[in-house]
Amino acid sequence: MGNFAIETVGLNFNFGNQAIVKDLSLQVPKGSIYGFLGPNGAGKTTTIKILLNLLQSPADQVFIFGKEINRNRIATLKRVGALVEQPAIYGHLSGKENLINRCILLGIKKSKADEMLALVGLTEAANKKSSKYSLGMKQRLGIALALVSDPELLLLDEPTNGLDPNGIIEIRNLMLDLATKHNKTILVSSHLLAEIERTATHVGIINKGQLLFQGTIDELHQLSKPMLEIDVDKIEEAATFLSQSGYEITEQTAKKITIPFTGTKESGTVNTLLIQNGFTVSSLYQQRKDLENLFLDITKNN
Repeated sequence: MGNFAIETVGLNFNFGNQAIVKDLSLQVPKGSIYGFLGPNGAGKTTTIKILLNLLQSPADQVFIFGKEINRNRIATLKRVGALVEQPAIYGHLSGKENLINRCILLGIKKSKADEMLALVGLTEAANKKSSKYSLGMKQRLGIALALVSDPELLLLDEPTNGLDPNGIIEIRNLMLDLATKHNKTILVSSHLLAEIERTATHVGIINKGQLLFQGTIDELHQLSKPMLEIDVDKIEEAATFLSQSGYEITEQTAKKITIPFTGTKESGTVNTLLIQNGFTVSSLYQQRKDLENLFLDITKNN
């Protein structure tokens, strides 16, 4: 259990007689950016609230840094920062005042406010009323507020929800920075699969409260069989030729032929073969299933 920032062991949680989380066993390695993925209503927010002890979990099912959360509530939560739903920001105060407020509350020196503003890239807007902040700035301020106590673990619930492309990139870069330069472990929930793919090192896919997949990003990609797309002239002839040469054609359109990707060396061989036999190849590229399709595959099979 030593290496996990979060470990849930067969976690079950019901609202009344409705099961929201079923037998959920998350394993979030220290130092990872763990993408917690699933459609809206899959149980992501509930799980995050349980990890924060805002909702009480059954005994011996939730461990933060190896310590059972109910028995070690205060000590454990000191090591955790979170952004769940809307950040608690006072609109009439500036970004800096919001942070100073949080510092006072936590008994932390006020100079920490400037440090946090710099960390999330809000130094320029430090003295602007936070009600005048853009959505992306508000999210970054929310993350700064969560970081004041210098937590080792950060729980972010849909942090890019409702942001414009620019805001999404800002949050993405901030997460990468926090994990790589500031040794934070981050659990980030999202229903946007492509978004997670760009930042996460590990992924857990949840649907209807159940974990369908958990592993590294690479393991996730192995589930999605990569394909090689070939843009070539004389498409009919090329397809016939490739079939006769023992290649399996999985898809054929007016412009391209798709075969299973087995490695870069093999792609080179295919290319040479086509050219030597009088075909003009304009491009070959490896195509992966995006997480969206992968998710559908995984959910279909369960």
